[in-house]
Amino acid sequence: MIKKVLFLTPPLKAWDSHGNHSACNQMHAQLAAYLREKKLADVDALDSRALELDWDGMLAYVKKSHPAMVFVGELLHSTCGAAVIGFFNDGLRMIKEAMPHVKTVAGGLWYSGDYERQMRLNPTIDYIMLGEAELTMEDLVKSLNGLLKVEERNIPGLVSRSKDGTIVLGPHRDLIPDLNVLPMPAYDLFPMDKYVGHTYWKPFAELMTSRGCPGKCHFCYEWALYDSRTAAKDFTSWRGLKGKRIVDELDILEKQYGINTVVFQDDAFNTDTQAMIEFCEEKLKRGNKIEWVCLGRADQWISQHSILPLMKKAGLFLALTGVEVEDDMSLHKSGKGVTIAQIKKTVDILRENDIGSVGTVLVGLKEDTEAKIKERLRVADEIDADIFALDYLTPVPNSPDWRYGIQKGWFDPDKIDLKTWDFQHPVIPTDFLTVEEVGRLGAWCMREYYSKPERIHRIMESNYNIKVKLCVRDFMNNISKWEANSRTPATVK
Repeated sequence: MIKKVLFLTPPLKAWDSHGNHSACNQMHAQLAAYLREKKLADVDALDSRALELDWDGMLAYVKKSHPAMVFVGELLHSTCGAAVIGFFNDGLRMIKEAMPHVKTVAGGLWYSGDYERQMRLNPTIDYIMLGEAELTMEDLVKSLNGLLKVEERNIPGLVSRSKDGTIVLGPHRDLIPDLNVLPMPAYDLFPMDKYVGHTYWKPFAELMTSRGCPGKCHFCYEWALYDSRTAAKDFTSWRGLKGKRIVDELDILEKQYGINTVVFQDDAFNTDTQAMIEFCEEKLKRGNKIEWVCLGRADQWISQHSILPLMKKAGLFLALTGVEVEDDMSLHKSGKGVTIAQIKKTVDILRENDIGSVGTVLVGLKEDTEAKIKERLRVADEIDADIFALDYLTPVPNSPDWRYGIQKGWFDPDKIDLKTWDFQHPVIPTDFLTVEEVGRLGAWCMREYYSKPERIHRIMESNYNIKVKLCVRDFMNNISKWEANSRTPATVK
């Protein structure tokens, strides 16, 4: 019988570029709320990172909680990239060895796109849930409690094991068409007063208000969030919450937990212009004071130029857009679907409205040469985003880059050390550069961008929200850690 489900975050590290950074696990909070609403099981949550528990402290808590099932999973790449899987797997292994009767379940990002290998290499995982897990979790708990007369192998979206240990893949699980039917995340289970963003933003929360993305970038982490059989369709099926529902959640975060800063981690929070207007107007009408950050595509930011003052008034103080590469041809090849001119205009119109900007840049694409990377920095420098967020190309399961890397023999999926696949270590070569050369050039780019006194002076003397300036400070304070990672190429087991 599954009487209690524990949602577990084991001891984790944050991205070194983000300083002290942690937030409530949105997948855990949403799944826990769903189970509770359906009255299928008691729910509990443990965030070892926020509570500063080590592995022994984590295990002691789990034993005291007496769960019948433990779930691990994540929707966000910003926890620590694919490295989170290594920590999740260690946590489930420790629990299974100490409490063999506990059902161990994993899902969400990375697991969905890499289910066969994760099940094969980690015998202490009983189940993996592909894609969206709410309905699959409901069916599994009902099945284990004798309330659903369906064999595990026939539960859509579920990967299980037969009696002889064979890995069994269930039928495809359709996406939830309307996210507004889902309950409010179960924030009451989490230490909301412990969360902090970029060392200085607190109290802090990260939200996911949509699923999917209208883009098709070949390097995107979300390829690993969906069932590999239908990833191309599921990945691009964007669905979002209504503006009023988002403000309902912000009101809870502000009034019950004192949250004053939120990052909307949706890949394209501003996809629906009418929903954005509704959200901003509703937030202003209610007097909600939470200030916020969001991610968006350059073409969307430009199309919404006229409502940027409304967004600013409603609390937007920092916005992210992807620069990624150095020219329009490379952007087209990546599947990005925007132009350098659009990206430059995005940063300009944000600045006109005193909204800070983050430009994400990738190093280590398969065609990268030293000249291309140096040109990429030149273009990024010209675009002049306030924060330069550099990531190393890290292939994610089920993505085109993953398949290409395996074909080239750059890595063996069974032997990679996932704890270094965090987007902040160089992990693969390019067609023209070694892993070490990729890391050297990445470190050089990071140092060069932040070495321009005129840029730092412009930011610090601007009319930006103080939180933008503090975020820039945090990035600069952590450059040395980021450089150290750049000079430590990924290893194999």
